[in-house]
Amino acid sequence: MLDTLDAAAVGRWCASGLAALRRHQGEIDDLNVYPVPDGDTGTNLVLTLTSAQQALSRGLGTLPEDGATAHGHALRLMARGALLGARGNSGVILSQLLRGLADALGVVPTVAGRALAGALRDATTAAYAAVARPVEGTVLSVAAAAATAAEQADSDDLRTVVRAAAGEAARALARTPEQLPALARAGVVDAGGRGLCLLLDALVEVVTGESPPGPTPVTRTVRPPLTAVRETGSTEYAYEVQFLLDAPRDAVTRMRAELATLGDSLVVVGDGGSPAESGTWNVHVHVNDVGAAVEAGVAAGRPYRISVTRFADQGTPAARPEPADGRAAVVVAAGVGIAELFGGEGATVVPGNPSTGELLDAIRATAAARVVVLPNDPNTQAVANAAAREAHRLGVQVSVVPTRSPVQALAALAVRDPQRRFVDDVIAMAEAAGACRYAEVCHASREALTVAGPCRPGDVLALVEGEVHLIGSDLVDTCAAVVDRMLGGGGELVTLLTGADAPAGLAEAVREHVSRRWPFVEVQAYPGGQPHYPLLVGVE
Repeated sequence: MLDTLDAAAVGRWCASGLAALRRHQGEIDDLNVYPVPDGDTGTNLVLTLTSAQQALSRGLGTLPEDGATAHGHALRLMARGALLGARGNSGVILSQLLRGLADALGVVPTVAGRALAGALRDATTAAYAAVARPVEGTVLSVAAAAATAAEQADSDDLRTVVRAAAGEAARALARTPEQLPALARAGVVDAGGRGLCLLLDALVEVVTGESPPGPTPVTRTVRPPLTAVRETGSTEYAYEVQFLLDAPRDAVTRMRAELATLGDSLVVVGDGGSPAESGTWNVHVHVNDVGAAVEAGVAAGRPYRISVTRFADQGTPAARPEPADGRAAVVVAAGVGIAELFGGEGATVVPGNPSTGELLDAIRATAAARVVVLPNDPNTQAVANAAAREAHRLGVQVSVVPTRSPVQALAALAVRDPQRRFVDDVIAMAEAAGACRYAEVCHASREALTVAGPCRPGDVLALVEGEVHLIGSDLVDTCAAVVDRMLGGGGELVTLLTGADAPAGLAEAVREHVSRRWPFVEVQAYPGGQPHYPLLVGVE
């Protein structure tokens, strides 16, 4: 049993937590509100904490920085490793929690109960601070409950505090379906929250020598229709505004409140500077009044690298440019054929589901001063943003175009123009990506009820913009039907990317269908080689 958390205990906690995540990796991956075959929260948490453990192992022999204690140095190594290895939204949030713990405990001489309780609160605050409108029923709710229980224990006994935090986290996890309707309808608890509970249980085991009782398993129920919340905010706002900001924390707090009144999808992430000293912040918001958003940044400090995207406009295709000196594009691609397409456009390609460090390495490898990153997956968006923040600290200007599918990235790369200013070029790429509607066709991995009706394992699902629109039994017929549905809303160009498991002749069958049904629509088909999805579709 331990009275304080020293550097050796931090190392054992990291190893024990990683082992627990690995044991439950498949279980957490399965906590997915859609019946598609790529739910990977458990995998992303394992990979993120693996990077943390590697950084910890490599750096424990180095000297602490800034007068940090030995345990503080260990926590900082762990947090830094998690940041560079973070994969997906879950990994990025975990890295923020670890950073909060490291910042709070870095200079504390002895980590007793009250010190740990305060650090858990700081860690929770750091995670919440990255999201303007946190959604309850997620890992954030579980972290907040753990911090509150630790504070209410009001004890310097470390064992009492860690037991209280882990126990309340488990209860908060059980409440997540009551807080988030999508979880209740799916019959599951929050995947990220489950992972955090495992890490807190591992901390209890390290501190007390006791193995906490496992949680009561949640039985998966048949799912009624799901309504996905638009991750990029509501359709009420026409512009996305992003900029870097040099400003003190107090001024950023006031700016955040001002921007919250102007729009939605507000995210402000900084480097943890003090309230009075200036730090660097990455600001993102959707608004109708672009000028007011920029003025709020000016009032707070010095905004720069300002990017404005008009969601409703369509970019005008231009000739494919030659590579421009000082500029580069980094694209995430899962599939050999897709990687070859992007390579042909002069982009640096990173394999699917990358870590922050892998994206950062790719950005640095371009040796360019200005880089655009195309994540091609909603779950990679947070990782790309984290890599961009790290690159900014190295003096590289990075803009992330929030592409959600490779077909959107192809549309974005097609309009690059080296004669434009970099900021204007990024805006044009974002407009082109936004004007490209996308669909994915896959086989259902589990039984579920979707907005298109019930599905069973093996059924063919057609998802448009991430939402299940069609359920069929024949792959070719379902692919043709989803293209018809998309072209019903207009379109002149259809792009088809066939997957690694696509049957021979799939693209040609869809092409022939389009030529009969939509004779004035152009079709381009390429072997993509992507896993899970026999066909990806883009309509421009």
